[in-house]
Amino acid sequence: MGLVLNLIIQTIVWYGFMGAVIFGAAGTMDYAGGWLYVGEMVALSIVFGTIMVRLDPGLLRERLKPPVQKGQPLADKLILIPVLLLIFGGMGFMAADAARWHWSAMPSSVQWVGCGLLLGALLFIYWVMRTNSFAAPVVKIQKDRGQAVITTGPYAIVRHPMYLGALFYIAGTSLVLGSWWGLAVVPILALLLGIRIGVEEKTLRTGLDGYDDYARRVRWRLIPFIW
Repeated sequence: MGLVLNLIIQTIVWYGFMGAVIFGAAGTMDYAGGWLYVGEMVALSIVFGTIMVRLDPGLLRERLKPPVQKGQPLADKLILIPVLLLIFGGMGFMAADAARWHWSAMPSSVQWVGCGLLLGALLFIYWVMRTNSFAAPVVKIQKDRGQAVITTGPYAIVRHPMYLGALFYIAGTSLVLGSWWGLAVVPILALLLGIRIGVEEKTLRTGLDGYDDYARRVRWRLIPFIW
């Protein structure tokens, strides 16, 4: 029950803050894209959270922990600050673009396509978590949980599939919120995630047996055939 209560509280706090950012930046509550986005995210979080409580409570506990933890490299703590600022600042920019400044004129049909892209991105991220029970939100070696190298599923394609899913998630967010200009957040996030991947790979190569061999076999870090 403690895990379920923690999940409920964090869901309320997380999406309450997200909604405040979006509707505050929009300058109005009469913003269909904002309600569409928050509604989809809350619904999917409840569904995935309920499934994780039953199937992988250990991973869920890890993902509910704070973004700064013991055993986490200082470099990861520092890079998380601009990543989080970009994500939430980007959402605010997208909302302001679509509902306050009206720079973007996006058909509602494209916003619904964004809903589909958002769903696909989150399903992909869920696949990553079902494949890798050690997919914590921070860089660290989970010795207490017996962390091992994962080589199957999306990890047979790229070494950091969670971040690949995050790029599509941000693209879908921009479309649902109705902002063409918000798509510019995607390459900036890719750059920051590339820096974080360097920190993560250093930690994994020095602390996780078998990672060097895995990295030799799976060449691509983030985007297949590119990097």
